[in-house]
Amino acid sequence: MTDTLLAAFKRIMSMSDSRTALIQISAYGFGYFIFAFPAAIYIKKYSYKSGILLGLALYIIGCFLFFPAKYTGSYFHFLGALWILFGGLSILETAANPYIISMGPEKTATRRLNLAQSFNPIGSIMGVFLSQVFILALLNKAGAAERASMNPEQLKIIQTGELSAVTMTYVSIGFVLLVLWIVIFFVKMPRTGDRSGKVDLGPTLKRLLHNKNYVMGVIAQLFYVGAQIGIWSFTIRYAMQELRLEEIMLPAGKTAEQIAANYYIASLILFVASRFICTALMRFIKPGKLLAFMSFLAIAFILVVVFVGGQAGVYALVGISGCMSLMFPTIFGLSVEGLGEDTKIATSGLIMAIVGGAIITQLEGLVSTVVDRHNAVSTFQLPSGINMAYLVPLLCFVFIAYYALYTSRRAKVS
Repeated sequence: MTDTLLAAFKRIMSMSDSRTALIQISAYGFGYFIFAFPAAIYIKKYSYKSGILLGLALYIIGCFLFFPAKYTGSYFHFLGALWILFGGLSILETAANPYIISMGPEKTATRRLNLAQSFNPIGSIMGVFLSQVFILALLNKAGAAERASMNPEQLKIIQTGELSAVTMTYVSIGFVLLVLWIVIFFVKMPRTGDRSGKVDLGPTLKRLLHNKNYVMGVIAQLFYVGAQIGIWSFTIRYAMQELRLEEIMLPAGKTAEQIAANYYIASLILFVASRFICTALMRFIKPGKLLAFMSFLAIAFILVVVFVGGQAGVYALVGISGCMSLMFPTIFGLSVEGLGEDTKIATSGLIMAIVGGAIITQLEGLVSTVVDRHNAVSTFQLPSGINMAYLVPLLCFVFIAYYALYTSRRAKVS
């Protein structure tokens, strides 16, 4: 639902793209990055279940903090609520992912994590639906220019209604998760992986930093998350450009953005289906080899996106989501293989790598801007800026493919 908030606050408070981007920085930069390492120490000292409960509790508090933020009307109060919310998510992932890995033989750990995370994109689709119905549909259609000409009282009435739509959606989710928190608190969960409460931070970090497979895995995870968020962030704009949706006759009542958004939804649906398919394929194909194949396929699709374009480019862009579906849990599982008691601390590095979502997307935007400026003044024309921006995730997939091949060779040696 975070991408929806960017669009919502841009309209509600007539903000620039750079100012609304603070939502992503607050969520992925400060939320995921800052909370992951302390969470790992907490989980190591206590248990996976305690980490899950703590993460959910912070998520719930973040949702409820939207309520006082609505009354102050301060954008930064909403950012503070999001920071707490995403801090909870960071703790939740730091606990849940290694917990799933510990629930059975190491040989099938990566497949087990893929199966569990197959349900994540279903949540993403639900988030888009909830956002459309309960937030975007209730926004006033007045743009920045119209709002600037309104008297303060009229503008405040409109903004109060819009902020209420945002607030009540998150508060409602908070109450649902409160019920879930109570259920998890009373349910007896297996203590698998909770063998030691001793925190030997120095030696653990030293071992991890000297583990080439783990360090490369963290880098691969940073590149993957950045590539995923960057690819999806530009999907609607790319589809609008390549299909020339602003130049053709559209169905009555439909906007170019709505038509282009269908390709984004198709990407999410393919992402869901492909993750279940890849999980099944891991019964016959080793995770490292499957990850390498999907990485090379994603590279091929991006070359079509950049240099072919048109309808073929849009279809290739959707196809990339099918390739990405297995990457996060597979990189995660391969990175922590053989780490034993160090796994809980190691997890924090893989969660902190989610900061790549903020870094890589900014690089894509920079490439797009530089290329468009070049094309505006030069006779030597490159593909459009938005096309060339996809070369950034292409480089990310090159490293992921290298890491996948490295883990496959490592498995043969061992």
